[in-house]
Amino acid sequence: METSRFEKICKAVEANRRLIFTAHDYIWEHAESGFKEWETTAYLEKGFESLGYELHRAGDIPGFYTDWDTGKPGPKILVIGEMDSLIIPQHPAARKDTSCVHACGHHAQSAALLGLAAALQTDGIKDGLCGSVRLMAVPAEELTELEYRETLRAKGTIRYFGGKQEFLRRGYMDGVDMAFMVHTSYGDGSFEFPNRGDDGFLIKTIEFIGKATHAGISPHLGVNALLAQQLAISAMNALRETFIEEDYARLQLGNINGDSLSCRLDVKIRAATIEKINRINAQVNRAVAGAAASIGAEVRISDRPGYMPLYNDRLLGDVFCAAANLLDPDHPVKMGDDWSAGCTDMGDISELIPSIHPYCMGAGGRAHTAEYYIESVEKACVMSAKSQMVMLQLLLENNAEKARFILDAKQPKFKSKEDLFSVIDRMAVDRDLIDTNENGSITLKI
Repeated sequence: METSRFEKICKAVEANRRLIFTAHDYIWEHAESGFKEWETTAYLEKGFESLGYELHRAGDIPGFYTDWDTGKPGPKILVIGEMDSLIIPQHPAARKDTSCVHACGHHAQSAALLGLAAALQTDGIKDGLCGSVRLMAVPAEELTELEYRETLRAKGTIRYFGGKQEFLRRGYMDGVDMAFMVHTSYGDGSFEFPNRGDDGFLIKTIEFIGKATHAGISPHLGVNALLAQQLAISAMNALRETFIEEDYARLQLGNINGDSLSCRLDVKIRAATIEKINRINAQVNRAVAGAAASIGAEVRISDRPGYMPLYNDRLLGDVFCAAANLLDPDHPVKMGDDWSAGCTDMGDISELIPSIHPYCMGAGGRAHTAEYYIESVEKACVMSAKSQMVMLQLLLENNAEKARFILDAKQPKFKSKEDLFSVIDRMAVDRDLIDTNENGSITLKI
């Protein structure tokens, strides 16, 4: 890239530093959980419209997208900013009314997206470029408040729990050729790209149903659901030693509640491929059904798809690294070969088109904890916006030579979103795991 062009791009972002910092502070102070980001959406909508953008609003859920066009035909690149927060009551900055706090840095992404939108409107930025850019503010990446999302699903407002999944289903990503987002992280330098991919996961709710009795007079006639749950947890824990290291499998238990008559347990199953997730899920069903049957309890499961595994595109990743190294040559970045057991609904997009999920620095403390904060807004937001501006320049200059090269080499996991969703939909299951027969015997439905 020519030095003069690089400097022009950086100055276009720097000219909007105040806009970026103000957005960062506002969204931090107005943190909202998934599918509730109405204040954040309204703030960003006002900012985008003041810059001259026409918005396509999701309407019944938060979020929107808009297109920036060079006026010359070429690839369409999707740039994403996430809006939702976590719920951490112990965090010193958590909202008093909702306990929401941006302990993963999504507010910085949104501020950077607004800064990027402003910089793209600078005179002369379109010169020498072709194609278009879709800027998208998405809700609900953090998978929190599952009962609330289930109510939205039951009403038909959403079909999928992740914001990117839902936007994909609604057609908001139709016609897009590749996608990227830059997530906030912490560490030395300005950028990092350690992982070739992330796990996918499935969410499982298990209900154990006992039988009422008088505990003192007729304990032999009752079944304690809590004991069935306890046995099931022991059985699931016994599975862990059978997990294969290269599967990057994780089995996480949470939200245990109930009483001796009925109790519930939430389980999250993570692994590197959907096939491995389904295999482990079958093992969990067997363990849970066997444990419950051993004392005569009934058990019901409700499985819901989480997110698909993320596969970072190597060639698109090289473009990010090139942009990062132009911006911070003292801390060179290259795309790593590590695999992460973290999960993101960016994975669902990566199953269809070249996609990446790299990181910019600026945070302090561990993500998803009460110690998280933004240490440097300059790094977390301004440098993030600059990296995205430089990426777009590298992809769309010279008749989009780099973008076309990436597209020529792409090998999507699925040919269409319909094929993708057919696999995802099969993960949604509601059923009993035990049938009691007329003769008193039982059948495990595993």
